[in-house]
Amino acid sequence: MAATPGHPGSARWDAVVFDLGGVLIDWNPRYLYRELFAGDEAGMERFLAEVTTPEWNLQQDAGRTWDEAVEALTRVHPEHAELIAAYRDRWQETLGEAIGSTVEILDELRHVGVRLFALSNWSAETFPVARPRYPFLEWFEGIVISGEVRITKPDERVYRHLLERYGLDPARTVFIDDSEANVRAAQDLGMTAIRFEGGDALRSSLTELGLLDGSIS
Repeated sequence: MAATPGHPGSARWDAVVFDLGGVLIDWNPRYLYRELFAGDEAGMERFLAEVTTPEWNLQQDAGRTWDEAVEALTRVHPEHAELIAAYRDRWQETLGEAIGSTVEILDELRHVGVRLFALSNWSAETFPVARPRYPFLEWFEGIVISGEVRITKPDERVYRHLLERYGLDPARTVFIDDSEANVRAAQDLGMTAIRFEGGDALRSSLTELGLLDGSIS
């Protein structure tokens, strides 16, 4: 898609790639487990740090099925069987609202003339549950979900998959993510990468790159 005359978004950039969780979608297992732990904040934090850890969840993002994940973890922590199963059975309750300031920016970019993509660490089983809840996901030309390709960020192979699948030139691609490791990996492949630290900071960065005019619609 060529840049639209009269709009920001110079010929320097062909595409902008967004992470989803933490950038456009507020996802947090605490939304579910605060209810299950009935106000025991310390107990919940211990459970999330020691049982259903981020590392355990990342394996689902890499393609492991939720049934396999629950079964394996329950063997190690049988005393927490119901709480572990809830992560799978009530996963939709870990979803929060869309991050409005970023969705506004995404909407503006639709009129700039750059191609829009998403690259997210997400389970192939749960992404279809989330997708209908956030209509703006239909604005992307393409979405690469780690669980579907069985490779998670910051592994360079998942970035290469995105670039090759959609014919993107990394030197003409802007990448946005809230993880410093993921940002560094994108930079190492030649993309211009922005660490997401809120809507205002993102707007400022995209304005500096010439993709936005800096005003708030």
